[in-house]
Amino acid sequence: MLRIAINGFGRIGRTFLKVGWERKNVEFVAVNDLTEPAHLAHLLKYDSVFRTWNHEVKAGKDFLMIDGKKLPVSAETDPAKLPWAKYNVDVVIESTGRFTNMADASKHLEAGAKRVVISAPAKETPTFLMGVNHKQAKKSQKVINNASCTTNSIAPVAAIMDEVFGVKKAMMTTIHSVTAEQNLVDGLPPKLHPDLRRARSALVNMVPTSTGAAKAISEAMPKFKNKFDGIAVRVPTLDVSLSDFTFVLKKKVTVEEVNAAFKKAAASARWKGILGVTDEPVVSSDLIQTHYGSVVDLGMTRVVDGDLVKVLAWYDNEWGYSERLMDMVEHVGRL
Repeated sequence: MLRIAINGFGRIGRTFLKVGWERKNVEFVAVNDLTEPAHLAHLLKYDSVFRTWNHEVKAGKDFLMIDGKKLPVSAETDPAKLPWAKYNVDVVIESTGRFTNMADASKHLEAGAKRVVISAPAKETPTFLMGVNHKQAKKSQKVINNASCTTNSIAPVAAIMDEVFGVKKAMMTTIHSVTAEQNLVDGLPPKLHPDLRRARSALVNMVPTSTGAAKAISEAMPKFKNKFDGIAVRVPTLDVSLSDFTFVLKKKVTVEEVNAAFKKAAASARWKGILGVTDEPVVSSDLIQTHYGSVVDLGMTRVVDGDLVKVLAWYDNEWGYSERLMDMVEHVGRL
């Protein structure tokens, strides 16, 4: 049984726990968050996107009680002082968004955790993505990052297109649901971000901005360095996002050939559960709580002059990402 701790019980931390609660080979042994356990229990039970969780959730002074199982909760600001040794933690997920470099994340190791998986792009740490390069992870690599929800969406699509047809270069736009870092009303940009568009209200605007997802792809797949870039457009939906790709290929293809490649990949052992396809006329809310990291919308594939290809892929940027995060935790925990 893999013993898991969570540092940071926000959107990803809570969703990660819900995903893992249904898996047989993992056990959650501790949570660290600066919020009162009673508040954490309420947010775990009731969710504006995923609705009411069908498990009993209660709270005590320093614990959560889920289906009768006691889950200790601490409120420590320094990862080096967390009680991971006490709880014999195999893997901790770092999901505060604060400790995203090797030095800071390694403090979890000082505290007694055997491994750390950062749920975001992180400096000085190796990037691993399920289906793309996860098999390259080594036992000696105690701190890794699982990149972002967007990177986990675009990497499988880019990998398949390159392996089947050859990609000369590519661009992507993630049409991304709002996140907690955005402003409800106009104000200072969160964390004083230099992009003033981020100062604007998430409620009533489509907000063009940057994304680090394309850069993270090149860290997992070096062949895409200087050949893949992208932007984001934040839109006022609560969950589910859409990756819009434009590929320039090394060979001429048809829409049918592109879609056939994705269908074949989705049925393969390598991509099973990671990449899905749909030929239904779906919209974003239809993809809420999909377990796939990326779902190619086959009906939207377009080809111009044989080598210019448009592909759209949906992803639940919270639930789907948490599924891949749990896959990664289970994988490295077995090394």
